[in-house]
Amino acid sequence: MADEIRAEMVANVWKVVAGVGDTVAEGDTLVILESMKMEIPVLAESDGTVDQLAVNEGDVVQEGDLIAVIN
Repeated sequence: MADEIRAEMVANVWKVVAGVGDTVAEGDTLVILESMKMEIPVLAESDGTVDQLAVNEGDVVQEGDLIAVIN
């Protein structure tokens, strides 16, 4: 079953760390968001492969927006 990783707040996508096809472990950083001059890592919630990245560096995400899908 695929895990959808969603934004928990409004933020800018500061850095994309993982790429489509990358193998990730639970707790690995996928992207780093920036909000109010704070860097917030978005972590993989399970082991798997990144099937989709729905953001690019510089994007603005809203609460609930899809960031990545891990299968």
